[in-house]
Amino acid sequence: MNLDTPLTELEWIPPQRQRQLDRFGIATVGALLTHFPKRYEDRTQFDRFPTGDTAEPVCVCGIVKKTGVRRIRGSQKMFDVVLEEESAHALSTPLLCRWFNAHWVEKMIVNGQRLVVYGKPKASGSGVVIVHPEFEVVENDAEVSIHLKRLVPIHRATEGLSPRVLRHIVWDTLENLCDDEVEPIIPAVLDATPRAWALRQIHFPDSRATLEKTRRHLVLEEFFAMQLSIAAKRAEQSAQPGAVHCAADSLMRRLHAALPFSLTGAQFRSIAEIRADLAAPRPMNHLLHGDVGSGKTLVALSAMLLAVEAGYQAALMTPTQILAEQHYLTLRHLCEPLSLRVALRTAARTEQSGALPLFDPSVEGGEEPHILVGTHALLYAGAGFSRLGLAVIDEQHKFGVMQRARLRDQGIAPDVLVMTATPIPRTLTMTLYGDLDVSTLDELPENRGRIVTAARDAAKLPEAVKFLREHLEAGRQAYIVYPLIDESEKLEAKAAAGEFKKWQALLAPMKCELLHGRIAPEEKDAIMERFRRGESKALIATTVIEVGIDVPNANIMLVENAERFGLAQLHQLRGRIGRGEHKSYCILLRSAKAEGEALEKLRLLEETSDGFKIAEADLRMRGPGDILGTAQSGLPPLKLGDPLADHELMRLARNAAFLLFDRDPQLAAPENARYRSVLAEGRKLMLSQVS
Repeated sequence: MNLDTPLTELEWIPPQRQRQLDRFGIATVGALLTHFPKRYEDRTQFDRFPTGDTAEPVCVCGIVKKTGVRRIRGSQKMFDVVLEEESAHALSTPLLCRWFNAHWVEKMIVNGQRLVVYGKPKASGSGVVIVHPEFEVVENDAEVSIHLKRLVPIHRATEGLSPRVLRHIVWDTLENLCDDEVEPIIPAVLDATPRAWALRQIHFPDSRATLEKTRRHLVLEEFFAMQLSIAAKRAEQSAQPGAVHCAADSLMRRLHAALPFSLTGAQFRSIAEIRADLAAPRPMNHLLHGDVGSGKTLVALSAMLLAVEAGYQAALMTPTQILAEQHYLTLRHLCEPLSLRVALRTAARTEQSGALPLFDPSVEGGEEPHILVGTHALLYAGAGFSRLGLAVIDEQHKFGVMQRARLRDQGIAPDVLVMTATPIPRTLTMTLYGDLDVSTLDELPENRGRIVTAARDAAKLPEAVKFLREHLEAGRQAYIVYPLIDESEKLEAKAAAGEFKKWQALLAPMKCELLHGRIAPEEKDAIMERFRRGESKALIATTVIEVGIDVPNANIMLVENAERFGLAQLHQLRGRIGRGEHKSYCILLRSAKAEGEALEKLRLLEETSDGFKIAEADLRMRGPGDILGTAQSGLPPLKLGDPLADHELMRLARNAAFLLFDRDPQLAAPENARYRSVLAEGRKLMLSQVS
C-alpha cells in the first residue's frame, strides 16, 4: 500500500465509511494522511475541573453521573450532562455540559460512561457549564492506546465521521503503510526528515518536540510545492519570446521636468526597476504596489512613455468605469503637452460624446492613440490595438488570470505591469506574487495632505455634523460612507439610501448627492463630475468610492458603523481624502455594540496611516487563509502552513525551488523526476479547487 492507493482497496475501512470519506473529499491513502489534525489534546494529564470562567478552552475527563432532557420554548429541547472527576479523592464541583436541540447527543451519552470533554467553561449560578462542548465517549477496550494516555489528534470531522472514527481509520492506515514506498517531496538539503515518519508523527506524535519537528517538515513540503509551481510558471514565462519595449527616455524626462513637484526616491527606484524589465528581450511580468497616494500612476505613466517612445502602444485597464475615466482625465492632462493621443474605451461609451471621447479610427484624422485607457472593454476585438507593447492593469486583484491573459494576447508578447493600491505584507509578496518582479512604493510624496483620524461613539454624531458644516461652509467637500445601500433586517447597520434625506436636512442648504453601486453608470458619471467641479458639497456613498476617486478639495470623511468595515478597506476609503493642500479629517463612528477586535481595528487606524503596518495587522487579524483566498487560486492549497508565522520556512522553500529550476529549467534530470510529479499533483489539486 502506498499514498496513491484508493481507500476502496483497504479492507479495514467498511464501504459505508469509504463513501463518507469520499463525500468529504478523501479518496486515497495520501488524501487521508494529509487530512491533518486541527489540534491535539494532551490526554496524558487532563485539566482539573474548572471552578469558573477560563480564558482558554479546557480538556477534562470524567464519569457521567446524570443526564436529563428539558423542553424549552415549544419544540426546543435542552440536554444536560453532569460530569464528575474520576479520582475518588476529587473535591471539585461537578461540571455541567449542555446541548440545545442536539438529538444525536442524547442517543450517545448514558450514565456511567467515561467522557472526554473540550470547551470553554462559564460560571453559571453556583456551578460551571460548558455549552455545546466537543466530546468523546472513551470505552475501556484495547483502543485506549489510540484515544488516551497520549497527545491525541483531533481531526476536522463531518456528518457521520466523528474525530474518534477518523482517528481510528488513520491509525489502522498508518499501521499498514509501507514506508519504502513514501518518496520524499523536498530536497534533503532543505530537510532530511523521512516523509513516512513525518506522516506518522503529525497524527500520533511521541511528544511536543517531535510534533514541532514533523510540522516543520510538512510545512516545508507545502511551501516547496507552492514555490515549485511559481518557479515553473516563471521559467515558462522567461522562455517565451519577447521584445524590447524601451529605447530613449526623452518623453519621460519631459514629463518629470514639467511636474510641479519632485518624484520620491521610491518612485525613481521603481521606474528604474521597471525600465530594466522593459529593456530585456523577454516578456515582463511586474508588480507595482504601494500605499494609497504613493504615486503609482506617475510610475505607470513613466513606463508607458518609455514604451510609446520605442514605437509601441500602451494600455491601462481598470476594474470600473469611474476609475477608467479618472485615469483618462489625468493621463490626457499630462500627455497633451507631449503631443500624445490618449483615448478612452469603456462598455458604457458607445459613441463619441462630450469631454470623454471613445477611440474611433476616424477620430483625429484616423490616427491611433498612443495610450488607451479602459475597463474590461479593452479585452475584446476592436479595442484599438495594433502594436500593444505595454499593458498596465490597475487594481489587478479584481481581474481574473484569464482576463489578464486575454489583454496580453492583444499584442505580440506585450510587457505587463500590474498595480495595486493595497499594500501587500512583505511576508506575503513571495507567496502571492512570486512569479512577478516586484517594485514597492514605500514613501509618500511631500505634497500629500496630513490626515487626522479619530474613532468616536455614534452618540457624537451631532458634534461631527457641526465640525463637518464648518469645513463645508469654508469651501471644502466631504464623503459620508455607509456599509449598506439599503437597510437590512438581518444587519443592525445604517444604510446610505435610508440616511440620505437626513443628511440633506443636516447640511442644508448645501447640496448633497447619493452614490452607490446600483446607480446607472451614466448617472454615476454625472454625480462624480458635479462633485469634482464642486457643485455638490457632500457625497453620501457606499464603498463604491473605495478606489479611483481623486478630488483634492474633499478633506473630510465620516464613516458610520465603521466597525463593520475591514481594516484594509477603511484604510483604502481614508485614502480618498488628503489629496490636496488642506489638512484632512477621517471620523470613524462606531456603534455602542462594537467591542474586541472591532475596537482594536479602529484604534490602529487612529495611530497610524502606514499602509504596510495596517496590511500586516490585517493579516494577523484575519489570518492568511482569508487574505490568500482567490489570490491563492492558481497555487496548490495550504493545509498546515501559515505564510505569516512561517515566513522563514517560505523563504527557504522558495530558495530551494528556484535553485532547482536555475540548474534544471525543464526538470529533465532523472533525479528530478519526483519534482515533476509534485508539479503534476499540484496542478491536479488546483483543478479540483476550480471544478
